[in-house]
Amino acid sequence: MGEFTHIESGRARMVDISGKGDVVRIATAEGFIRLKKETVKAIVEDKVAKGNVLNTANIAAVLAVKKTPELIPMCHPIPITSVQVSFDVTDEGIKAECTVKSVGKTGVEMEALTGVSVALLTIWDMVKSLEKNEEGQYPTTAIENMRVVKKVKESGK
Repeated sequence: MGEFTHIESGRARMVDISGKGDVVRIATAEGFIRLKKETVKAIVEDKVAKGNVLNTANIAAVLAVKKTPELIPMCHPIPITSVQVSFDVTDEGIKAECTVKSVGKTGVEMEALTGVSVALLTIWDMVKSLEKNEEGQYPTTAIENMRVVKKVKESGK
């Protein structure tokens, strides 16, 4: 295993990227929220009391991407050039995907992961009242499988 680049003399630090050149960087992250079929149906039919769930989650993801360096201590503020959010709705729940693009000195996987995380948390916030059982618990709801599925560095652009 290589050296930890964020630790110096036992203290966390932001890595110096000033010597790196600007390149196009793209990262895609995905995650899944498991929901009851009735909840998914309410989302699809736009019958959730708090409003349009997927539109709100899309906006939340974009805002989260832009705020990532404020949330992750050693994450560099970088110029975001594009954010694309998509949702795949199934009977079991919703898969969210967030693709972030930047031209800069460091990657955008943390931004993509933050975007997809906040999209899924927004969905949860908007539908949690529909997910409760008789005991006030959420036995089927889960946010799962968040991961980076693609990371690209396009040099020479």
